[in-house]
Parts: sequence; C-alpha cells; structure tokens
Amino acid sequence: MDKLPSLLPVLPIRNALVFPAVSLPLAVGRGRSIKAVEKAAESDNFILIVAQKIATTSDPEPGDLFDTGTVCKIEGVSAIEGGSRQVVVTGVARFQISKYQLVEGQDYMSARGESIPDIHSGDPVRAQALFNSLKVLTREILELLPSSMEPLITLIEQVDDPSYLTNVCGAYLSLGLPEKQKLLEMPDVEGRMEFLLMHMRKEREVLSVQREIREKMSERMNQAQREALLREQLRTIRSELGEEASEDVVEKLEKKIRDAHLPEEALKQAIEELTRFRNMPNSSAEYHVIRTYLEWMGSLPWDVRTQANLDVKGARKILDEDHYGMENVKRRIIQFLAVAKLKNDLHGPILCLVGPPGVGKTSVGQSVAKALGRKFIRTSLGGVRDEAEIRGHRRTYVGALPGRIIQSIKRAGSKNPLMMLDEIDKLRADFQGDPSAAMLEVLDPEQNKSFTDHYIDMAFDLSDVFFICTANVVDTIPPALLDRMEMIEMNGYTSTEKLHIAKDYLLPKLLTEHGIHRDWIDLPDTTIERIISHYTREAGVRELNRKLASLLRGAAEEIVKQEQQNAPASNGTLGALKEKISLSPESLQKFLGPEKFFPEIIERANKPGVATGLAWTPHGGDILFVEVSAMPGKGGLTLTGQLGDVMKESAQIALSVARSTAPLLPFGDYDFSKYDLHIHVPAGAIPKDGPSAGITILTAIVSLLTKNSMDPKIGMTGEITLRGAILPVGGIKEKVLAAHRAGLRTLILPKRNQQDLVDVPKEVQGELEFKFVENIEEALNFAFQHAAVAGFPPGFPFIQRPDIRPAA
Repeated sequence: MDKLPSLLPVLPIRNALVFPAVSLPLAVGRGRSIKAVEKAAESDNFILIVAQKIATTSDPEPGDLFDTGTVCKIEGVSAIEGGSRQVVVTGVARFQISKYQLVEGQDYMSARGESIPDIHSGDPVRAQALFNSLKVLTREILELLPSSMEPLITLIEQVDDPSYLTNVCGAYLSLGLPEKQKLLEMPDVEGRMEFLLMHMRKEREVLSVQREIREKMSERMNQAQREALLREQLRTIRSELGEEASEDVVEKLEKKIRDAHLPEEALKQAIEELTRFRNMPNSSAEYHVIRTYLEWMGSLPWDVRTQANLDVKGARKILDEDHYGMENVKRRIIQFLAVAKLKNDLHGPILCLVGPPGVGKTSVGQSVAKALGRKFIRTSLGGVRDEAEIRGHRRTYVGALPGRIIQSIKRAGSKNPLMMLDEIDKLRADFQGDPSAAMLEVLDPEQNKSFTDHYIDMAFDLSDVFFICTANVVDTIPPALLDRMEMIEMNGYTSTEKLHIAKDYLLPKLLTEHGIHRDWIDLPDTTIERIISHYTREAGVRELNRKLASLLRGAAEEIVKQEQQNAPASNGTLGALKEKISLSPESLQKFLGPEKFFPEIIERANKPGVATGLAWTPHGGDILFVEVSAMPGKGGLTLTGQLGDVMKESAQIALSVARSTAPLLPFGDYDFSKYDLHIHVPAGAIPKDGPSAGITILTAIVSLLTKNSMDPKIGMTGEITLRGAILPVGGIKEKVLAAHRAGLRTLILPKRNQQDLVDVPKEVQGELEFKFVENIEEALNFAFQHAAVAGFPPGFPFIQRPDIRPAA
C-alpha cells in the first residue's frame, strides 16, 4: 500500500460509512463536501470519509464527526443535476484522526492523523476457526436471500484474508450506524470476527423466518395470484407476529355503533361483523366492504327524532306566509296536526300532490316541513328504472350501497323527516326490475315499519316518516301504488291568483336577488296582468317568474345608466334616483320583446265549420279548435291532427249522430254519400286523445253543414253517445280555468259535471256563464241560439222534434 498523506480533506457522510477494500458510490451535494472532493482530485485522489454522529446536521463541525474514518481513493467523479457530484470511492485503510482543522482560505475541512493497521492477536488456531465459522455463516446467509447469490458465494469461498472478509461483511450486513462505527474502530481482526459472528447469527435467524414465510406463500400461490404476492406476505407476517387490525379504527367503529342505539337484532349483526373486521387484515378483499357496512350501520338515525311542532295556529301562519291559496293542502296538514295533538301519535300520512308543472308542488313540501318542525329531504324518482335504486344493492356486488330511501334518511339525520318523493309518476320498469313495486313497501303504513334495504339487510322503521309524493299525472302510476297514497290535486292558478302570487311572493324575492329597492321602480298591477295574459300561458307561475326576472334585469340596466349620469354616493353605492324607472304595460315590449300570446279566438272561430273545445293536459287546461271541411267525394272521413284512437272514435260517433239527426236539422236534404268530410284539430304536432271532444266535433260538423258560425266566445266539452246523450268528463276545473284565460264567456258542460264547479274559484265562476246539458239537442240549441236558421222564426229551437216540425 502506498504511503498515505498525514493531512487529508474530509468528506462527512450521513447514515453510512465506507470499509477498507469496499467500493461505494456517493452523491455529494454540500458545498464543503464538493470542495473537499475537488481538492482530493487535484492532488493524489485520497480523501478521508467520516460518518456524522447526527444525520440531520446540515453543516457539520469537527465535534459532529467521529474520530475514526476511512481513507478512500476516488475512482471517478461525475456531475449530476442540481450541481451535485456522483463520486465512486474505494476504501483503503482505517484512519485515526488526531485533529480536525479548517485552513484559512479553504472552504473544506481537513484532518490529521494516522492509519490504523490490522492487529492479529491470540491463538492462530482459534483465529482460523473464527475465520472458517464466519465464511460458513456468510454462505448460509447468502443462501437464505431470495435472489440467487451463487457468484458471490463462490467469491467468498475463495477469500483467504480474514481482514478482507470482515470488511465486506461489515459493509453489507444489516447493522445500525453505531454498530458499524464500532466495527470500523476495531483494529483487532479476531475481535471483528467475533463481533460479526454475534450479529450475523441474529441476521440468519431473521432471514430464516423470512424464508419460511416465502415458502408458505409459495405453497398457497398459483399463477393467477402472483399480483397479490406482497399483500399475502404481509398477511402471513402479521399472522406470525399475532398482529390484529388497527385498533383505533375498530374502536371508533365500535363507539359509533354503540352510540347509534341500534335495535337488538341490528346490534347483534353489527357486533358480529365488527368481530370479523377486528381479526381481518386490511389487505383482505372484504376489509373495506365490512368497514363501509359498519360505518353505514353506525351513521343511520336508528333512534334520532326531531321535536315535532304541534302548534296548529303557528303552522297555519307559516303555510300562509310561504304559499298563496292551496287551501286543500293546508287544510290537510292542519288536520294531521290536530289529530297528532289529540292522539299523541305522529305517524305520518302519505300524501301525493298531483298537478301541472310550476304550481308549487315541490316548494310546498319545504313549507310543510318548516311548519311541522321536521327535517326536509327531497329524493327525485324521475327516470329511475332499477329496483336497486330504491332497495339498494346486496353487499356481494362491487361498489354496493344502500338505496335512495336509506341514503335520504342518513342525509336527513332524523328518523322522522318529511321526505318528498319527487316525480313518482316518472318511475319506469325494465329488465332490471320494477322500482314502483319496491315503492309499495315504502309507502304502505303496514309494511314500512320494517322496511328492509338489501345493503343494510336489517329492518328499518319508516313509519315516522312523513311522505309527500309529487306527480304531474296519475295515469302512469300503477293502481297498487296509487291506492297507498292520499291524492291532493293542485290545479292551475287563475289570473287573479297569479297576480297575488307575483306581488306577494315572487316580486319581493326577485327584487332582493337583483339588488333593487321597491322605491326605485314603478310597477303597477296592470303590467303584471299584461305579462300574465300576453307573455305567459301556463297553469303554474314558473314562466311568470322568469318574465318578471327578465323585466327586473332590464330595470336594473336602466337604473345603472341613470346613476352613471349622476354623482355616486361617497360610499360608492348608488345615490338617489332622479325619477323612478317606469315599468308600464307599454314598456313591456322594450324589456320582454313582442307579445307571445294574443286574443285570437274570434279570428279563428268565427267561420262555419269551426268550434271551440276544452282540453285537459298534464300542464293544466287548454282550449282547442275543431275544424271541419267538406268536399265532393264518396262519403269518406279524414282525420288529422295526431288524434288518438279514442278521439278518432269520437269523431266517427259525431258523424254518425249528425247523419242520424239530419232530418231534424236544417240540412236534412244533405247527401252525405256525395261529399267527403275532413276533420282537423290543430296543432298537428301535438298528440291528442280522449272522448271529451265529441260534442265539439258534432257542433263543428253542424256549423259547416248549416253554414252557421258559432259565437267565438262559446266553448264546450262532453262525450256523446249514439243516442245523443252527453256524458260527464274529467278535468273540469283545469278546462274552466283555461277557458277563462283564453277569454271565453260561455261554457257548455255536461249536466253531471255541475258539481265539479265547487273547485273553481268564485271569481272565475262570476265571469263565466255555464250551460249544463244532458243531450245534443240542448247543446246545439245553446251553441246556435243566435243563428239565423232558414225557415224558422227567431228564437225557435234549432232542433225540432218531428211532431212539432212545421208543415211544408
């Protein structure tokens, strides 16, 4: 070995050290360390590598380093990213440091000392025995390693220098830094071998246990399970060590379940699952499934109820503040409160609010919850096709969760919320099941006491839930489900009701949303009435709300323009307006554009062959026109306007009645076999069906053939029979409200529908004239009471019985 210099540049390293005869790559990044490497490379490539006592020291001083290090020869230096250096060194000799020093003008640390020679003490025979034992133990350890070590084993067998073997074993043995430093400081070779034998025997035991673990895993594993090798090893290790699932997670779940006050049966099942979870490693496929299930069990409000408000007077006040009208809904809620107060039983009813869009079905549910002092939770059922959406999925499915009912209960955090099931008429069945069948259990007071969700798999009491369902129509609701609900109809609003709603409910809210003070604008009732009649035609008030919002946005623009012309207030807010923004009926075209709806009934219905009918739609009521035209032909009948089968049959009946009563009418000599009739009901793109247009079609036919036009302000509805009787029809309130909105003045209705007017507001009834008829004779006489019928004196009945028909 070359003579080593007595003064060497020092390279401190962390959590490692270098042994003689061992090569090691080092990443050098600290400024002093880089300077030391550069100094060594400039001279003889010798550098002293010393371990730090504390690894976290960023800029070590002499007191932070050990007194024994290793003189190394630099084999190569390369630059890496960030200005650091990659240095490959080979240990040369142990070095005892006598003094550290910082030379003036140098940016690195140097050290003086002398190399430590190896010492052989003791019996040579004993030394040889230690050497042989160390080689054998090294071979055993290499054989226990998972990867093949045959080349290294061959190399160890050829080693005949005990000092070299101790250096190699010390470098690669799993020892802590203090033990490695102690080994480095030992000059006695026999002492180093004894030290290594003691620690390597422990290492052999650890590797032996690891090998047993690997062998056990190999027996269990097959080709498809190779990806889970590491997880299986971890499971086996934890099994060998007796470790259990994370106790803090288990304790939290157990506390959560205890605090939830589960029923006895549910608690028993939860404890069983918790016991399984406690003994299950987190690498198991079921670990997260069971944990999620237990969290759900502990999160449900099994015994949590909100305090109900039984103050009838206060509840009525809240309902009146939030909604105008709706007396039937308010009355039913007050009745429920009265019964609950007398009986001290708060089992909720199951109501279904049926009405067109925009009449406030959903918002009334929030008001009812507020009045009752209950939590409000809304669940939309529109478009739900899978039964599992209601009942949940079984836990065997990946990603399984409870159904919407249980999820809603959890969100509410109460066992007795008001749950609104929105759009229950939009449930649809397909190959995945029928969700409406699942709703039977939810909405049955006798069954929902033990509603069982497939995921929870335990009975949950829904009898305290106040269910309010909403629907636009009842035709699509299965009869069995319909039978479980108490139906409350919410029909369209009259123009007067819309005016009240706009002034008292919509406008204050919109003014706040748009930042407008009521004093800044002049909005008379006539403007709102104009919007209702000429810019909207709906049963509810949604479009009215949008139009008012658009009007206020225009007003806001005018306010800002006017303020820009005035000096703003000192605080940056708008100052006083010079004049209010006028929102008169004449200004509506400026803010809302051209009017959308016009009173065009007279123009469309004042010709022979046209009659005005009344129709019911899911959005409320509407009027429709029946147009009849005749042309030379062979007695055929053409029907257009997307008419359904029932309406087509009504047209056939109307034609048959017209032909059979021809001798009694002024067109008795009309030859039906020489003319074709074409009946059209606009608009052609809208499907129509139902029997209630029978009398309207007959009247239009009579109007055409007698060349007498109807009074355009007369509307009618009713089903006719071949005997000439007029049968009652449905949707009278909606039809009457639609006629009132359209400007009709006289309505011809079936006699047996007279009782249905009780639901029509008094102010609407006062502005309409009703004619109740039982047969077509009465209907046609009312319809053509002002017609000029040739051959009959004025006021003479339009249809004559044969026995009173004038002689020719």
